[in-house]
Formats: sequence, C-alpha cells, structure tokens
Amino acid sequence: MAKRILNVVTNVGHYDDPSHPTGLWLSELTHAWQVFEDRGFEQSIVSPQGGPAPLEPRSLKFPSYDRTSKAWRDDPGRMVLLENTLRPDQVDPADYDAIYFTGGHGVMYDFPDSEGLHRITRGIFEQGGIVSSVCHGYCGLLNTRLSDGSYLVAGRKVTGFAWQEEVLARVDKLVPYNVEEEMKKRGARYEKARLPFVSYVVADGNLVTGQNPGSAKETAEKVAGLLQSSR
Repeated sequence: MAKRILNVVTNVGHYDDPSHPTGLWLSELTHAWQVFEDRGFEQSIVSPQGGPAPLEPRSLKFPSYDRTSKAWRDDPGRMVLLENTLRPDQVDPADYDAIYFTGGHGVMYDFPDSEGLHRITRGIFEQGGIVSSVCHGYCGLLNTRLSDGSYLVAGRKVTGFAWQEEVLARVDKLVPYNVEEEMKKRGARYEKARLPFVSYVVADGNLVTGQNPGSAKETAEKVAGLLQSSR
C-alpha cells in the first residue's frame, strides 16, 4: 500500500501591510512533491481554511523559479490543487504516514494557531508518522502540543528560516515575529547552517525539518527515506 503524504500550504496572501504580498513559496512544495511522487507516494494538500493558496511573488522569479515550479504553474491540473486545498476538518490523521509543512511568509500568520492543523499533526506524530517542515513551515509546529500537553518541539532538534536570513532577505521589518526565537522559547533545540541560504536538514526521530527554500528537496528525501525504511 502506497505511503500517503499530507502537504500543508498557507491561505494568507500578504503581510500585515497589505501592500506587501506573500504566500506559498512554490518551490518548497514542488521540489518535495517531485521527490514524493517519484517514490510512488500518494499526496494531498491541506490549508488552515481550505480553498485557494496564494503564491509568493518572489518565489516566481529567478533563481527560485526553476524547472519544477514552472512546470507546476504550466499544468492546469496542478494549479487546481492549489485552488481547492482541503480543510483540516476533512482530514483524518490516520489516513497519512507523514505531514510536510511548506513555507513562504504567509504561514507565519495562519499556521501557528490553527487548531485543525494541530490536531492532524499531533495525530500523525503520535501514531508514529513523520512530521516535517521546510523554511517558515516550522511556524506550523510552534504551538502544536502533544496529548500530554507538552510542545511537540520541546527538547527536540529543529531548524527553519533563520533570523539572519530574514535580515538578508530584507523582510525583518515586515515579519510579525522572530520565529527562530519563538522556537527556542518553546524548548526546541534550534540549529542552523553556518552559512545562510544553503541546504540544511535536521532529523530528530520522526521530526524532520529543513532550514530554507534550498532545503526542500533534501528534507523530502530524508522523509522519503524514513518512510521507505519503515515498510
């Protein structure tokens, strides 16, 4: 029976200042989707509210806008998937072997406090499935608690978009909070690469996290390897 992956995307299309658009960083979905597809995994897409997932304009420009992203945007069938994402209440965690949180700055607003996403993530994690994220996707893990009330990330190694990278991307004045610091406040053992924007992935048991957009493929490959070894 094929392994099943639940990809998570944002519904938010701008920062607090509506004149600054944001959304899903497309390659963080497409790179992972390709890895999972090549392994024969079944995939679905969910968002906090269901329905359309806006795209981050900066992810549609060089160098982020690569072959996989272009192919996705040129495929009407794939784009429909981002127009009709599932709502959390349509998802049974028991149906999935792994969850993968994509990034883009929109997730900073709607991932952390989504009770529906918390329920799904906790269910997958506690049934022995894999919880994973890339870049800002780890905002979806900030407030997820396990059945015993503890934070899922407490005491566990994680990585995700670093504050230094926010500064270098010139969005440090736009973001609503410093997610690297918020992760540390929840007891996570945050790690990052020595150099910004290079691929960096951390695995701690069935928790797998990647630091930035360039880490999406490596993150997915790690998730795929763990899933295939669990057969």
